[in-house]
Amino acid sequence: MKSSKKRNQFRGIPHESVLQKELKDPEFRKQYQREGVKLAIAYKIAELRQKCGMTQSELAGKIGATQSQVARMESANTSNFEIKTLQKIASAAGKELQIKFV
Repeated sequence: MKSSKKRNQFRGIPHESVLQKELKDPEFRKQYQREGVKLAIAYKIAELRQKCGMTQSELAGKIGATQSQVARMESANTSNFEIKTLQKIASAAGKELQIKFV
């Protein structure tokens, strides 16, 4: 019982308050937004692949990549996404790539 009391005594700083403070820094905000875009693209790649019923290996074979490269793309563990690669992914799924500025 003592350990549960101790756990409840010490509460961390809420993530949102730390994030709001950090977002005031222009360089941090810029990097945070970049990472958000990368994560959104990664999510869309994984979602598209799954909707098409493909494994990472199957998608990799269709786009001339390795399964580990697809896994890195789907986890946003890449420095950037090349348009030609995104076009190959869209084509492999029978889709068209559209890029929008909003």
